[in-house]
Amino acid sequence: MSVTRFGVSLESNLLEALDEYVHTNKFPNRSQAIRYLIEKNIVESKWQCNHIVAGAVILTYDFNKNDIKTKLSEIQKNYTEEILSSQNFYISTNKVLEIIVVKGPSYKLTELSDNLISIKGIEHGKLIMSKAE
Repeated sequence: MSVTRFGVSLESNLLEALDEYVHTNKFPNRSQAIRYLIEKNIVESKWQCNHIVAGAVILTYDFNKNDIKTKLSEIQKNYTEEILSSQNFYISTNKVLEIIVVKGPSYKLTELSDNLISIKGIEHGKLIMSKAE
């Protein structure tokens, strides 16, 4: 069954999912949610095409475990053209939140983040990218 609203035809289950998405993400209306999703899709397509993007690699880890800082430094020295800045925040006695600001071809940033996140002892890691051009 299709439901037509605003000139867009969606099956009822997709419309329900869209309404839930609007509610969960506090969009003012469906149009804003659809615009956001289209823009997100365009940006992610550019990542796959290896356009220049900017973003951040966010990591959390226990500072005292397994020479993590040494391993992080060894990897980061191979990406000096992509890394713009790095900052550490001590969010508890031993836990560090590290934010690495990056810019470059999406494949290089993905490669960098994958290498960092895979270090034994990294508790959480995420790459966030946005278009830079």
